[in-house]
Amino acid sequence: MKTIQISEQNARRLYKDATPEFKAALEDTFGKAFFSENIMDRIKSYEDACLELGETPLDESNFKLLSFTDDEITYRKIKTITRALNEGWKPDMLNADQYKWYPWFKVSAGGFVFHATYCACSSASAGSASRLCFKSDELATYAGKQFLQLYSYFIK
Repeated sequence: MKTIQISEQNARRLYKDATPEFKAALEDTFGKAFFSENIMDRIKSYEDACLELGETPLDESNFKLLSFTDDEITYRKIKTITRALNEGWKPDMLNADQYKWYPWFKVSAGGFVFHATYCACSSASAGSASRLCFKSDELATYAGKQFLQLYSYFIK
């Protein structure tokens, strides 16, 4: 018998198109719940998003040496989180019938807070940048609440 090693990210990727027999083997190794989890259960941090996408987290000190500002680094993190949560879905900005959801924030007496989500059929304004759109209201709401600090730092 031979043994192979497989990362969690590769196991999830392979599971999607696996034969029933291979799915069973992966489930025996990682547990069935590992593959049936909702994306929002897996992505709780920027590092989780990188793991999901098979990417290495940014080395912020190197980016700063290249004259990237803190808000530019934060934007890259939010973009990565958005891509991971959307699980391969990309907005088609030329499709007016496709809804694109995005978190909306406001400043209130409580400070910078998540306010709601909105959708836009084909608009890409400063409030709804296409690279930060989500495929559903649920994902936009989750991102706006879970990553409030990152959005706050990026927007302020």
